[in-house]
Amino acid sequence: MAGKRRGRGSNGQHQNAPQRQSRGPHKALREPAAFAKSTGYESEIPHEKLTIAQARRGTPAHRPVRVYADGIFDLFHSGHARALMQAKNVFPNTFLIVGVCSDELTLKFKGYTVMTEDERYDALRHCRYVDEVVRDAPWSLSTEFLKKHKIDFVAHDDIPYTSAGSEDVYKHIKEAGMFVATQRTEGISTSDLITRIVRDYDIYVRRNLQRGYTARELNVGFINEKKYLLQEQVDKMKETVRTVEEKSKHFVYKVEEKSQDLIHKWEEKSREFIGNFLKLFGPDGTWNVIQEHSGRMIQALSPYSSPRGSPGSSPTRGRSVSPDSSPAPGSPSSLSPPSSPSSGKRATRSSRKAASTSNAQ
Repeated sequence: MAGKRRGRGSNGQHQNAPQRQSRGPHKALREPAAFAKSTGYESEIPHEKLTIAQARRGTPAHRPVRVYADGIFDLFHSGHARALMQAKNVFPNTFLIVGVCSDELTLKFKGYTVMTEDERYDALRHCRYVDEVVRDAPWSLSTEFLKKHKIDFVAHDDIPYTSAGSEDVYKHIKEAGMFVATQRTEGISTSDLITRIVRDYDIYVRRNLQRGYTARELNVGFINEKKYLLQEQVDKMKETVRTVEEKSKHFVYKVEEKSQDLIHKWEEKSREFIGNFLKLFGPDGTWNVIQEHSGRMIQALSPYSSPRGSPGSSPTRGRSVSPDSSPAPGSPSSLSPPSSPSSGKRATRSSRKAASTSNAQ
C-alpha cells in the first residue's frame, strides 16, 4: 500500500509489462478525476474475470482493465506519482482506481499525517494518471471490496508489507493472481520529507515567523519566540557584515587594479620620455646635429682669417710706406711719446762703439 510503510515510491517501469498508452480517444485533462460511488462500480456490460495474459494482450475500449492502487499519499510527491504512472501503464487499456485511507484509519495503524484526508483526496484527484478516487479506503482489501468496485488487479511494490497483524496485507491478492508489481523510487518518501523538516526545525520556525505567522500558530513559547527573533537579527547582521566585506574586497580589488594600471601607464610614459630625451640630446641626437649644422653655417658666412704670424696676415701686405706719410691722427704711432735728446745721444755713442770694434777686428 503506497505510503503505508516508511520507504520510497516507485521508480522506473514494470519489469514484466511494457509501458503503453491506453486505447481509445485521449481523455482531456481539464477536470479532476471523479470520486467512486459509495455503491461501487455499476455497468450494463457484464464484468468478466480477466487473466494477466488477457489484460496484457489488450481489451476492448469499452472494457478497460480496472487496476487498483491504494495508500495514504501524505505530502504527495514524485515517488507517489511514479507509482501511479506505472500502475496506469501496466496494461494497454487501464482504468486506474486509487484508494486513499482516512485520517482515523491512518492514525490507528500508522500515525499522524501532515495533510488532512480531504487534502489528500484532492491531491490524488489532480494527478493525471488517476481515473477515480476511492475515499476512506480499507487498510486490507476484502473480497467484497474487490467485487464492489469490479477490481481486476491490484498494483503495489512487491515488498511484503507487515501491518494489522498480517505478515503481508497483499498475500491473498498475490495468491489469487491479481497482483501486479511496481518499483519504488529511491531518495524520496513522505518520511524523508518529514525528517528534513524535523531536523531543520529551528530554520523553518524562523522562516515562518519572518513570513508573518504568530508564535501561537507555530506552537512556540514566548522565550523560544524571542530566541528565534534574536537569531534572525544576528543572521541579518552577519549577512550585512558579509556583504560589507564582499564590497570592501571588491573596492580593494578595484583600487589595486587601478594602481597597477596607473603604474603601468607611468612606466610606459617614463620609457617614452627617456627615449625622446635620448633622441634629442644623445650622441646622435637631433640637438647635436642642429649644432653641427649651425656651426658650419656660421663658418660659411664669416670672413676668412689667416693664421697669426703668416705673411698674408699683415694688413699692409703689398703696400709701400712713403717717408712723407705721417700717421693719421688717433693712430698708435701718433699717440706714442716723442723721443728725448738724451736718448738720441746714447744711441749715437752705442753705434760708434760698435763701429770701432768692427774696424779693430
